[in-house]
This record gives sequence, structure tokens and C-alpha cells, in this order.
Amino acid sequence: MGIRDIIEGKKQWRAHRARVEALPPDYRIVYEESQKYLFKVGPVDLADGNLLSGLVEFFEEGAVAGKGVIELIGNDVAAFCDDLIKDSPTYADIYQESVGKDIGNR
Repeated sequence: MGIRDIIEGKKQWRAHRARVEALPPDYRIVYEESQKYLFKVGPVDLADGNLLSGLVEFFEEGAVAGKGVIELIGNDVAAFCDDLIKDSPTYADIYQESVGKDIGNR
């Protein structure tokens, strides 16, 4: 990764954060909690940027439609996030798989 890639990545992240900051307060709070959860759970493809930007887009559309954030995602942020990544491998899955292989090789 070169310096240009790093600079471009920072520009993209700042633009993403500006979109988050433009969300209504309730949407912004739920986005922040979702982001924290996703960073902890660690879907492997989180770094490609599509999941978080797609979430912001989903929230922007909901806000424009006049819907409340709870109306869109339900009462459980973690369950909503789990549903978003249900078909994505996580770092925990990879670790669990490697531990299973290590035990099987003994």
C-alpha cells in the first residue's frame, strides 16, 4: 500500500464520516453502535467499505422517507447487525475453524 492509497483511503473515510454526521441524531446513534458492534465482531470483508457505506445509504433513505430508525431495524441493534453479516465469515469463525483443525491434528 503506497502513500497515495493511504491518502485516498483517508479522503474516503472522511467523506463517509461526513455522511454519518449528516444523519438525524437517532440514526447517527444507531449507526455508531452498529459500527462498534461490527468492528468487534469483525466480518472479514468489513475493510472493503461496502457494508458500512451501504448501512449509511440505507439510513439516509429511511430518513428521507420519514421513517424512524427503530422502524427500519427493530429494537435490537446487535440482531440487526448479525442479520447483515450472517453470510459473511468473521475473524472469530476463522479462528474457531483453525482451532478445530489443530485439535483434529492431535
